[in-house]
Amino acid sequence: MLHNDSELQDCRILVVDDNQANLAFLEQVLDVSGFRNVRTLSEGPETPGVFAEYHPDLLILDLHMPGMDGFEVLEQLRDVTSHFDFVPVLVFTADVASETRRRALSAGASDFLTKPGDVFEIKLRVCNFLRMRLLYKALRAANSELHEDVSKASLELQELHTELVERLALVAEYRDDDTGHHARRVGLVAGMIAEQLGMPPEEVEVVRTSALLHDIGKVGIPDTILLKPGILTPDEIEVIRTHTTIGSKVLSGSQSAFLQAAETIARTHHERWDGKGYPNGLQGEEIPLLGRIVSVADVFDALTSKRTYKEAVGRDEAISVVRSESGKAFDPNVVEAFLSAMQQVDASCKKLGTAA
Repeated sequence: MLHNDSELQDCRILVVDDNQANLAFLEQVLDVSGFRNVRTLSEGPETPGVFAEYHPDLLILDLHMPGMDGFEVLEQLRDVTSHFDFVPVLVFTADVASETRRRALSAGASDFLTKPGDVFEIKLRVCNFLRMRLLYKALRAANSELHEDVSKASLELQELHTELVERLALVAEYRDDDTGHHARRVGLVAGMIAEQLGMPPEEVEVVRTSALLHDIGKVGIPDTILLKPGILTPDEIEVIRTHTTIGSKVLSGSQSAFLQAAETIARTHHERWDGKGYPNGLQGEEIPLLGRIVSVADVFDALTSKRTYKEAVGRDEAISVVRSESGKAFDPNVVEAFLSAMQQVDASCKKLGTAA
């Protein structure tokens, strides 16, 4: 279900900036790009009411405005936005301070555009986030239909559901993995670990499918950080870590067992057995089993995969790293199950093309 230009151009965009020149510039860029439903505001206090009435698919928001600044707008929007809805927010600002970015991300911003603004970058970011919004809406619609009438064409709906999950995963995966195979390998390996742990077949399938979305929150990480070839700064690391909470928010509130599991995985797959992980510093069995399983699968595949910022390591070295982290980063029982599944893991990874 790839969305065409017409669907994107029909999306509703709300632009809020107290500077009329900035509003005119963004309106012109969006108009030239073919977006037909653009509404502009110059008064921050009007934003929550207009947002609730207009139901935008994307909000482009200035931060520093008189009366009600962008941070206050984001706080107010929490009251008028459904807890289970996901509307991306692009912050358009000249303020590039790390603290400003952290504060905006914590308040609900999805990404940043730096003033005065590059036309190509604006169009690219707007299109990327609108695609994400359309996929999110399609997934919610499929979930609703599946919940209301399970008996009607259940097989076809389940196939659609699985396809939407896979395509959502690709939205994030293509950001930093040209092949798009990382999510699939993590899902397969996580399923094999679940089998070794003795989970029932239907739960194994939930693990295998939901693990595809472990990194969906990366869609909210700026390209300049996610694709940076060098070493990340401490501030950039903090931004990267927000992909867990972004992913959790995107996936929250579903009636689907797959997406409920995916939300848990997105939120907890970077927690550590010793309590030194993020975002919540959970320890031991405080970490849901799904998160503990995907943590091992994710790290193994990350080690054996090449990225712009690192080379891949060999299979044996990756196994050694996983084994050495048993009882530290990883649940010892999950590590044991992973090692027991290595023959299956090797076969699946080779099929999907990994360096292991």
